[in-house]
Amino acid sequence: MKNNSFAKNWLRKMHLWIALSTGVFVVILSITGAILIYAKDIQALINPHYWTVAEQPSTLPIADLLKKVETAAGQTATTVSTEPEHPDWAWQLRLENGEYASVNPYTGDILLTYAFDEHLYGFTMSLHRWLLYRDADNNTTLRNWVSLVALLFIVEVLIGFYLWIKPKKRLKRLKINTRAKPKILLYQLHTVVGVFLFLPLLLIAFAGIGFNWKTPTAAIVNVLSPGQIESRPTVSELTPGLRMNIDKAVANGLQALPQASLFRIYLPASHSDALKLRVQMPGESHAYSWVWVNPYSGNVLQTYDASIASTATQVWNFKYKFHIGGFAGPVVEALWLIIALSPCFFVISGVYFWLKRKNGKKTQCR
Repeated sequence: MKNNSFAKNWLRKMHLWIALSTGVFVVILSITGAILIYAKDIQALINPHYWTVAEQPSTLPIADLLKKVETAAGQTATTVSTEPEHPDWAWQLRLENGEYASVNPYTGDILLTYAFDEHLYGFTMSLHRWLLYRDADNNTTLRNWVSLVALLFIVEVLIGFYLWIKPKKRLKRLKINTRAKPKILLYQLHTVVGVFLFLPLLLIAFAGIGFNWKTPTAAIVNVLSPGQIESRPTVSELTPGLRMNIDKAVANGLQALPQASLFRIYLPASHSDALKLRVQMPGESHAYSWVWVNPYSGNVLQTYDASIASTATQVWNFKYKFHIGGFAGPVVEALWLIIALSPCFFVISGVYFWLKRKNGKKTQCR
């Protein structure tokens, strides 16, 4: 019994000190994660002239779009991000200097030229993933700190769940007495909400870590899921032709996977590179399928249909949509908003309990 009591007290202290040492960062990740669920919609609502367009029967041919944008911007484009699910949203083109252009895909007009973190979505994403910090070489070195905070949050959640499940009569403690004193009511809410959100919080945090610490998280997915995570095929360097035919390359690439929706075009970085199309197949939660095309001849070099990949690959690819709650419509998004904000409640209520105990001990000492 003494050993159990010692272990329980030690875990309670760990639960407290992890919360105190990471609480500020957890609150930042919690709030920014919640905002990111609706950030693009909020941008479009606040400044529709930058991010939305009047839908027309067809978009410009890619070559014409690139020519018009590159002439106006004075910069070569490197990627074209489309909006297959939102025909009234502008497309985003990344330029050679690292800036972005929000473009009307039907006319080729540039609506806005901007740095990634100048507007709500990019700023929130930068704060959420690397706390806005870039070093002299433009590296986002605080990514590792964010991942460490997420890992400690997972440990925190596991400790909290253990402290609930270890004692007897655990199910009886899943009750909330609305007539209880505020301190007791807050403690009950802290416990009950924590138990019910234990699994989604753990998985959301794990998915977030997977964007940065890919090797260890992929190893865990490989162990727990059937099959292994597949690597995408590679394409050898090309012999440059006389002139690129972007429209033919895109058209042929989409014909190779005719059920796919175009998500992003990666333009050749050099004369010997293939043009890459990132596309979404009907069975995918997000665009993880690829087509590689010779930009000179238009010949399809390689395809990768991620919708028929191994179970482990499907699980791994699902992490993005799961992390943001973008996989089952507005109801899940609203639920994810609540889940995303719940760590703020746990941190605030946990600190409140600690301060109450601290003040109580001071009073007893007097």
